Amino acid sequence: MKVCVLASGSGGNSTYIETNEHKILIDIGKNRKYIVEKLESIGVNPDEIDYIFISHLHDDHISALKIFLKKYHPTIVISHAMFKELDDIHNYEHVLIYEDEVTLNNLEVKCFHSSHDATDSRNFLFESNGHSVVYVTDTGYVNHKNFKYLQNKEIYLFESNHDIERLQHGPYPDWLKQRVLSDYGHLSNNACSVYLTKLIGNNTKKIYLMHLSEKNNTEELALNEINNIFDTYNIAFRDIKCAKPNEVSEVIEV
Repeated sequence: MKVCVLASGSGGNSTYIETNEHKILIDIGKNRKYIVEKLESIGVNPDEIDYIFISHLHDDHISALKIFLKKYHPTIVISHAMFKELDDIHNYEHVLIYEDEVTLNNLEVKCFHSSHDATDSRNFLFESNGHSVVYVTDTGYVNHKNFKYLQNKEIYLFESNHDIERLQHGPYPDWLKQRVLSDYGHLSNNACSVYLTKLIGNNTKKIYLMHLSEKNNTEELALNEINNIFDTYNIAFRDIKCAKPNEVSEVIEV
């Protein structure tokens, strides 16, 4: 498998996953020009994208979808509840409705509920030929019942949205602060770090911290928090990076 984060942040989100049989996007925020340019920068022709998994319907995750579909023709993989709400694809020919699991040749995808203020929001576990990618963003918490699926995987793309003190003393109005901090908001640096202490294992090769807030977080704060929490739990793992809002990550291969 290959994995590359094309963009991650409030301005747009998209992640590329490649298996032996498929070239996939998780979400398609930003704009079509950006997505096309970033795919081409890692040697991927946008025509080759055969599936786009939709995690939820907030604009920063689907803003390029309608225009992308006019030129390219991937299959949209989406839950039934999201499909009903997204009018733009009701007449589109290539739609695959998921509930809890999707199988595409040798790729198994678990589509589990996240906790976010969006219709039927989901996170994902991708597994193919013994390799695995966990995608957890835009959620106020991670349900413990999903831990059994998420433990000891190879790559974790995991939300580390905000530093709690910086958010509380920052410029957001009170209602927005409460939304971000709620069970339907976003994971803090601390919550992300503690969850990962319970999930990573001997198979884990890479962690990317996702969806960092530009106003309520910094890479330094996020990395310091996870390193300190890992030290507290006597975890030596340090192959941790932050996904950026307007730059592609390295192409991770497992």
